Amino acid sequence: MRGGTSKGVFLRPEDLPADAAARDRVLLRIIGSPDPYGKQIDGMGAATSSTSKVVLVSKSKRPDCDVDYLFGQVRIDAPVIDWSGNCGNLTTAVGPFAISAGLVGAPRDGMAQVKIWQLNIGKQILAHVPMRGGEVVEEGDFELDGVTFPAAEVKLEFMDPGAEGAMFPTGSVVDFLETRELGRVEATLINAGNPTVFVAASSLGLKGTEMQEDINGSTELLARAEALRAQGAVAMGLASSAAEATATRRHTPKLAFIAAPSAYTASNGKKIDAGSIDMLARIFSMGVLHHAMTGTGGVAIAAAAAVPGTLVQRTAGPRAGGRIRFGHPSGTLSVGAEARVEGGQWLVSKALMSRSARRLMEGWVRVPHD
Repeated sequence: MRGGTSKGVFLRPEDLPADAAARDRVLLRIIGSPDPYGKQIDGMGAATSSTSKVVLVSKSKRPDCDVDYLFGQVRIDAPVIDWSGNCGNLTTAVGPFAISAGLVGAPRDGMAQVKIWQLNIGKQILAHVPMRGGEVVEEGDFELDGVTFPAAEVKLEFMDPGAEGAMFPTGSVVDFLETRELGRVEATLINAGNPTVFVAASSLGLKGTEMQEDINGSTELLARAEALRAQGAVAMGLASSAAEATATRRHTPKLAFIAAPSAYTASNGKKIDAGSIDMLARIFSMGVLHHAMTGTGGVAIAAAAAVPGTLVQRTAGPRAGGRIRFGHPSGTLSVGAEARVEGGQWLVSKALMSRSARRLMEGWVRVPHD
């Protein structure tokens, strides 16, 4: 299924081995990893971080949810599935999949609400899925930058997206990270959607208008970015060392760099005017620059923009109607969040985002025996 600007293989857990190690071996073979050629020719993956993904959906064990959703980010070049975080883009496809697979009931016409329990991060997400004639509506006029064809809009509500405990793991909305290459770098470390490290584009010697071809061909720049991301993982308590973060935890935290609005040309040739956005944002995924924006990155941006003093809030400025529109390599995206102070800490009750999803195929995938 395609969900947002990502694509992944959706499966039912009961169709896979119960043992986690055996399950992961099957999933790796389905996707075609590890592939030293980096192409995933012998599997269902498509050789990018946005398309090397697996999703497991089952009836929920919780009384307040309809389905349980587990996401796996599959390394292309190594036998690793990172289960540490969510994929906000593929979250969009969970509701439609659950309805089509008969895991949850839905009205014949109108809007179905699917209550999703995101197992990776232990959070509830509400998906509002359009229905017509007993079927999920996939065609429509909702356009999502980074996706070629228009489709039906699926509205998502990420409930209480901050982590258990503090949304800001260090207790501060701004911290400083230090690497040998970059020195001392100001950062906002937030756990919302997925753990995310925000830095100014200038900290990396960038402008914020960069595209994939400007970043992903530079091994030196990618190494600097990874060193900074790994230090962020340690500061957030997600890894005991930078080396551990690089070796075993590439999916999270994400590293994003932001800048004040500036005009640029998106990857499809569309001209983005500086006046049409509140800020620029780019995000790394699995060691390279993402072609658009991760869904959970959008959640983190929405949450951080709602809290005074964060790098995101300082860069974006006042938010009209609680929403922020930012420019990414494929175009623009609007997100929103509701924030409040409780017990001396900032909390975000929900983050809002619209995406689209479509079932690309269904059937059997053949997995060779070990």
